[in-house]
Amino acid sequence: MKTSNIAIRSFAIAALAVLGTMAAASAANACTGIRLVAKDGTIICARTMEVGIDLKSNLIVVPQGRAYVGTAPEGAPGLHWTTKYGFVGPNAFDMPYVCDGLNEKGLAVGNFLFPGTAGYQKIEKDDVAQTIASHEVAVYLLGTCANVQEAVEALQAVRVCSGDIEPYSFLGPLHYVLHDADGNCLVVEYVDGQMNIHENPLGVVTNSPTFDWHLTNLRNYIHLSAENAAPIVLSGEKFAGFGQGTGMLGLPGDFTPPSRFIRAVVFSQVALPTDTADQCLQQAFHLLNQFDIPLGATRENQNGKLYADYTSWTVAADVKHLRYYFHTYQNRHIKMVDLAKLDLSAKDIKTISMQDGESPEDVTATAK
Repeated sequence: MKTSNIAIRSFAIAALAVLGTMAAASAANACTGIRLVAKDGTIICARTMEVGIDLKSNLIVVPQGRAYVGTAPEGAPGLHWTTKYGFVGPNAFDMPYVCDGLNEKGLAVGNFLFPGTAGYQKIEKDDVAQTIASHEVAVYLLGTCANVQEAVEALQAVRVCSGDIEPYSFLGPLHYVLHDADGNCLVVEYVDGQMNIHENPLGVVTNSPTFDWHLTNLRNYIHLSAENAAPIVLSGEKFAGFGQGTGMLGLPGDFTPPSRFIRAVVFSQVALPTDTADQCLQQAFHLLNQFDIPLGATRENQNGKLYADYTSWTVAADVKHLRYYFHTYQNRHIKMVDLAKLDLSAKDIKTISMQDGESPEDVTATAK
């Protein structure tokens, strides 16, 4: 879809105040999102969540008619809105905000860390009543918009300020990926006080720098191929590659956002076609296994405390069939929530636990 030019480029507990301060600098910079399409028209939008602390995430089911109040600078009340559509997604620390989610119309919205690059809009006195904070963008769009086009129009009508307000500052600077049931995908970024909307035909997103920079960087890797490199002859001598994967030599394997963006594009583009929703879903989770960060593989020391990012959860939204899937670091079993079976007219937010663990299954007795 084409969008108009807005600098377009193609209930927390008190302890959260402490967590917000300590985690603002340690929050993850390693989330990866992809999109896959099956032959039957299924669209799976999937992503990982990497974080240096335990977010204690659970899925929340936000119903229609739920009232929210936006957050303006210095914690002042901003935009008032009521959800038109129900949605589901993982929160953090029992807050009524989601880090990612899917609504009943098939709109999916994901928050991705955008450190060192995000620069939100300037809020004048007359703007306060139309202002929301960066951590409120996802719930605002999921609750009020049916598709990507409506989301663009909704963002044009509000102002977005930094969410570095306690106790939410740990959520960090963000940019956003939007998908809908028609296959549209956009990345929304706030840079130097301007909202930039990028068409995203690849369906891939990571973190800083800006999305258009990642697309430019992709040109450095156009030689990569799923096909093995053919042998060559030099001075009459034949040279063949060692084993499988020679077409992917040079594929970056580290956890930095630019490298993950390249891998995500390559893996999602070369993945063999799937026929059904179930096959597409399994493929999405398998591809994102390539982006799992084991606890301790990336870490830094801040003020004498060690922070180690890891993949705390991975989710997938089927925007056609309105199903939301997840597994966690503690439990790799894929679980599903069917929005068609939820009571989205309930009075209160409901919670679905993501906190259970997993133990190896003993199948010894099944030997025949």
